[in-house]
Parts: sequence; C-alpha cells; structure tokens
Amino acid sequence: MASVFSRIINGELPATFVWRDDRCVGFLSINPLRPGHTLVVPRREVAHWIDVDADEWAHLTAVAQTIGKALDAAYSPAKVGLMLAGLEVAHTHLHVVPIDGMHDLDFANADPDPDPSVLEAAADRVRDALREVGAEGVADR
Repeated sequence: MASVFSRIINGELPATFVWRDDRCVGFLSINPLRPGHTLVVPRREVAHWIDVDADEWAHLTAVAQTIGKALDAAYSPAKVGLMLAGLEVAHTHLHVVPIDGMHDLDFANADPDPDPSVLEAAADRVRDALREVGAEGVADR
C-alpha cells in the first residue's frame, strides 16, 4: 500500500508544494512547527533513510539546503533547522524548519489545524524566496 506521501506525490491527496523535480518534492507540513515548515520527500518510496542510496541522499540534502536558504531569506530566523525523525510516516522525509530555539523543533508545539490560507501564504513566500535564490525546482503550486 502506498504511503500518504506517495499518494500526495501522485496527486491523490492535496498538498501545498514549494518544490518539484524528477527525484523529490517539497511541500508544507500540514502540522507545521513554524510558518514555512517544509518536508523534502523522495519520489521513490523508501521507509528508512538508511536505505536511501548515497546519490539520492545527496540530492535530498541539497534540495533541503536550497529550501533552507529560502526559509532563511523569507523568515530571518535564528537558524534553519533540519530534522529527520521518520516515525510519523514510513516514507523518508526531511523537516526543514525556520527556528529561533530548540523548542521550535518540538512536535508537541505543532499546529494541529492550520488555516489553509495561511499555509498558501507561507508557500507563496517560500516560492518567492526560492526564485530569489535562483532555485530551479520551484513548484508552480
């Protein structure tokens, strides 16, 4: 059975995309820790990050770094955090989050029901910042 992320990638479930290329996607978390919280997900369904091949891992982290630069430009946080947990969905994914402290990476603080218009505004902000840093994988929507 396909993971929820595979279903999102295949267009079966909605998501607010900021990045798309032939190897991975980036979309906003539906339970954001902070505005702009983006998930970077390989198109290929791999349950555990240790099973991702080195070339694919390099691509995922390069995309996460590009999105991180955009988040830094868009939100001016103290840092942009990168987190890999993998317990929520059995499909490798990287959390890229603008943070001002360690508490900003605590899933207990996630917004359980964000306003869709707020998510879309955040996505527009991230897409604009991605374009400003010269990114090539910016999603149309």
